[in-house]
Amino acid sequence: MTRKSGELRIIGGAWRSRKIRFADRPGLRPTPDRVRETLFNWLGQDLSGRECLDLFAGSGALGFEAASRGARRVLMVERDASALRALRAGKALLQADAVEVLGADALEFLRHHPASYDVVFLDPPFTADCWAQLLELLPRCLKPGALVYCERAEALDALPGWSVVRAGRAGQVSYQLLKRAEHEQ
Repeated sequence: MTRKSGELRIIGGAWRSRKIRFADRPGLRPTPDRVRETLFNWLGQDLSGRECLDLFAGSGALGFEAASRGARRVLMVERDASALRALRAGKALLQADAVEVLGADALEFLRHHPASYDVVFLDPPFTADCWAQLLELLPRCLKPGALVYCERAEALDALPGWSVVRAGRAGQVSYQLLKRAEHEQ
């Protein structure tokens, strides 16, 4: 199925098959349907009661998908003004009360935000060189047992303090589900 430029389809949950628009920005590439399907199979289809953080929200594909599957709260953080407008329009279209959209830099947000989350989605632009900082700042924002989804061009290597729960690759996208080593039992 071909996707209209600037449009994506939610693949599961209450809003299954609903379409939302996203900003057509350089480097903005929504997580492919196949990868989202795999990710939410890993997480379990029902995210009821979970609090999620979608850093570098971009198109909102991951955050809206989580809210569609019952997440109690989804905070989307994005700094690009066009992407923010599209995220807010998607929230309004879906009447997504569980979704909050915040205009902020992801790293600054992590440095100053006191809340903690059950699931964190990390999908920065592939050209961003911020992974070391992200993985250093993230632990203070994680609830015990929290899972962190990472999407990039190449898999993350040598992750002291982190373990890879699941990993996959689809085309040019490498994706991993991580957990803090101290939260494993």
